Amino acid sequence: MGLITQLVTFPLAPVRGTAWVVDQLVLAAEREYYDPTPVRDQLAQLEKDLLAGRISEDTFDRREDELLDQLEQIMAERQRLGLSDHDAGRHHR
Repeated sequence: MGLITQLVTFPLAPVRGTAWVVDQLVLAAEREYYDPTPVRDQLAQLEKDLLAGRISEDTFDRREDELLDQLEQIMAERQRLGLSDHDAGRHHR
């Protein structure tokens, strides 16, 4: 940007700063919302419940299908948003 452009757009600096903050908040919320870690944890607990006899095979199959569908949706959305798997799980540790 040239000096003239900077001087003319200087009054908009707070707006640009606010927009950046909002963008960062949205990105953080999306990372947390589309974090696959809780679904993976639920799958692990589901398997433990099956092995311990706390749930039936039918309940396990139905719930596993639901969780795998949810995980697939999360991973597709993460890919669409350009979020890496490296970002996953940061908020839960």
